[in-house]
Amino acid sequence: MNRYVNAIAIGLVVCGIARAEVTVSDAWVRASLPQQRATGAFMKIHSNGERLRLVGAESAVAGVAEIHEMRIENDIARMGPVAGVDIVPGATVELRPGGYHVMLMDLHRALEAGTEVPLVLVFEGAGGEPRRVPVTASVKPLNTRVGGHRQ
Repeated sequence: MNRYVNAIAIGLVVCGIARAEVTVSDAWVRASLPQQRATGAFMKIHSNGERLRLVGAESAVAGVAEIHEMRIENDIARMGPVAGVDIVPGATVELRPGGYHVMLMDLHRALEAGTEVPLVLVFEGAGGEPRRVPVTASVKPLNTRVGGHRQ
């Protein structure tokens, strides 16, 4: 009986190791002015296992949170929503100004530098099941640029 319990325990540990773990680091949101209705959230996302896809976001400070991409087309900067961002195993994807980011729209209040914003990132794994990852992002001054540094 003891061998069966050990085998089950080892199996559970192996399954836990095989499941991809997502880590989010350096999360920050650009501060907003009282009349401003939108801002961006930026961070680094890493998966140490299976291929994941960032497909959505939520935040209590905004009516809408979407994954967006900023790109240059014909010398014109364009921004808009994307269906998702692939997170390749072992690689780190940076959501940053001028690239992929979480767009927080219909802000419920101004976001002041020095405060924090709760976010939930929604990922899909290989099986299509959603995985929700809570994140706390620091609000940085309006003049903050790539990498969360002030200009």
